[in-house]
Amino acid sequence: MADAFQSIPTPPEGFRSGFVAFVGRPNVGKSTLMNRLVGQKVAITSPVAQTTRNRLQGILTTDQAQYIFVDTPGIHKPHHELGKVLVRNARTAIERVDVVLFMVDGSVPAGRGDRFVADLLKRSEVTVILGLNKIDQQPADQAESIDASYRELAAEKDWPQIKFSALDGNGCEELTEAMYARIESGPYYYPPDLVTDQPERFIMGELIREQILLLTREEVPHSVAIAIDRVDEDEKLTRILATIHVERNSQKGILIGKRGSMLKNIGTEARQQVQKLIDGKVYLELFVKVQPKWRHSRSQLEDLGYREEG
Repeated sequence: MADAFQSIPTPPEGFRSGFVAFVGRPNVGKSTLMNRLVGQKVAITSPVAQTTRNRLQGILTTDQAQYIFVDTPGIHKPHHELGKVLVRNARTAIERVDVVLFMVDGSVPAGRGDRFVADLLKRSEVTVILGLNKIDQQPADQAESIDASYRELAAEKDWPQIKFSALDGNGCEELTEAMYARIESGPYYYPPDLVTDQPERFIMGELIREQILLLTREEVPHSVAIAIDRVDEDEKLTRILATIHVERNSQKGILIGKRGSMLKNIGTEARQQVQKLIDGKVYLELFVKVQPKWRHSRSQLEDLGYREEG
């Protein structure tokens, strides 16, 4: 990690940088927009329970600026303690960024969920841009009434409104320009070629490991490590080859199961989670390898991605 940050160059004169939080109710396209702006698929927030508090940062660096996009879980009016936790986490993110992109589904009029998020943001002093996503799906005969519902939402704080489609990219340049106008002079926070602060392969491995612990319960202890050996992507499918490392032959037998049934179940469940992560179809092939006492070997730990950070 330290070596990576030594490669951060000095920014040119007039360079700007800032943190931008994507905030909105569920299913407004935050993950699609992040992928669009950074130019490739990145790990978002893990869909696994108890990790929703982890916020992903996607990074876009241009000649003029560096934007650090902070994705947050979809906000909704909480009806249980988990919902309250998510809202509190979103509030924390709101207060720690330079700009909030309040994202809404521009193909339908503003609803109660949007008003709930708007009320949260109105109590904050942070700069807000109201982004109307999914304009590619906006019915032409309803466009004016839909836009008017969001103008009403933005009127009290005079939030600027930008219409765009994260799916096809229409309007995204204008959106980036609006962000640029609202961040200040600053340094490179990350190396210019970095697109996320969390390696996608690491998240893939964690999702596979989670399914192992879930499906095998107490039968397989935590002496399991995942190595993502290969990831190949095309427009229709992402192919992933991964190795599950265990310490004993008995653990290998448990993971494979009778006629391969357990490994098949792990693969099926993990594939579904990874598909949510990357927002696309996945072919996942798993292998099991016995690597005795890997937890006690520094070289094996490093091979599996467990390195000491200086």
